[in-house]
Amino acid sequence: MKDMYPKNGRVILHVDMNSFYASVEMSYDVSLKGKPLAIAGNVEERRGIIVTCSYEARKFGVKTTMPIWQAKKLCPQLVIQKPNFERYRKASLAIFDVLRQYTEMVEPVSIDEGYLDISECAELGSPLDIANSIQERIFNTMDLPCSIGIAPNKFLAKTASDMKKPMGITVLRKRDISEKLWPLQVGQMHGIGDKTSEKLRTIGIMTIRDLAHANDRQLKQLLGINGIRLKDRANGIDQRAVDPEAIFEHKSIGNSTTLPHDSTNQKELIGVLDKLSGKVAARLRNKRLLGQKIGVTIRYKDRRTITRSRTVPNPVFEKKDILDGAIDLFMKNWNGEGIRLLGVTAYDVIEKESAFKQLDIFSFQEDAEKEPLYEAMEHLQNKYGENIIKKGLPLKNRSIGTDTSFSKDFFGQSRRNDPSFDKE
Repeated sequence: MKDMYPKNGRVILHVDMNSFYASVEMSYDVSLKGKPLAIAGNVEERRGIIVTCSYEARKFGVKTTMPIWQAKKLCPQLVIQKPNFERYRKASLAIFDVLRQYTEMVEPVSIDEGYLDISECAELGSPLDIANSIQERIFNTMDLPCSIGIAPNKFLAKTASDMKKPMGITVLRKRDISEKLWPLQVGQMHGIGDKTSEKLRTIGIMTIRDLAHANDRQLKQLLGINGIRLKDRANGIDQRAVDPEAIFEHKSIGNSTTLPHDSTNQKELIGVLDKLSGKVAARLRNKRLLGQKIGVTIRYKDRRTITRSRTVPNPVFEKKDILDGAIDLFMKNWNGEGIRLLGVTAYDVIEKESAFKQLDIFSFQEDAEKEPLYEAMEHLQNKYGENIIKKGLPLKNRSIGTDTSFSKDFFGQSRRNDPSFDKE
């Protein structure tokens, strides 16, 4: 059996649950099976947004972020239910418990997907045997379908799991990429969104093959170091290891400034927090990251320094959310003395692609509707400067010192009680 495993390389599985929220609801209520089902917020209102839907609904063209009225127009018989996030977290915990019975080398990347390094698991059978066993156990014990990619690295494993859904198992080797990957449009490559694919098209890169053979200098000029990374991925190169601790890494993005003079002027200090929050938000957006904690640093005129932070209910990247958290922390911890330095930091940052909001569903709708506006604003600010357009910020009558609810993540409940994130 060891002959089926590389001597010097890795064997990586990517397990991706199929239409996870809808599948969980079907496992709880078998009468929903075979029906076009959508999970959505504001079910009573036609303007509600689809969070996810079953494959039966997708056949009619129903998809995530689509308004309910539009989905109903495409599929009049569509069954719509409100999300039950506690139910989904419980199912996620059970799924990852199953995966860890095969190997401790399990890296969760969201509520419904994760990587396994099975390079040292020859005694359990071939990679295909293990993938079949995982798929069957999850389906037979929880009635939940999944697709699995088998490959020598994370990128190819993730790509492979997307190739056959639902209940697919796909092997993707480096020698397969010229035939299976390169003919695809560059926008279909994992890790490349609409904005990046548009940029690549400006230099004649239309397919993944074009990217694999692109000029390094041109790519770096267009996309920075990420351009070289994407070219490597297009050539099947990805050195990232499966890291069971990766989801608990503590990374941060912050900005601070020394005031021109010691200040006790509340309006002036909130104005400083406003500017700092804007800078943190811009850096988060540029790096496509979200923060799970917001922190403030206060240095008084005698150089005494305090740093306070707290977990936010949902991962954030917008200036308003960062500023609200910063002001609340500041007002609760400032003793009224003169301040020399202020700082705002987003802690426990995660990749936007790997994050899913622990939403009340109304904020999901609001975000989905505003995303085109944020992208337009970002484009204008990048082209003409950050002062070309700003969102309004009422400073008067701001509610200070309100309590914020906390939520524990599904991984933390099972391992560390450390806040994290969800994704569908």
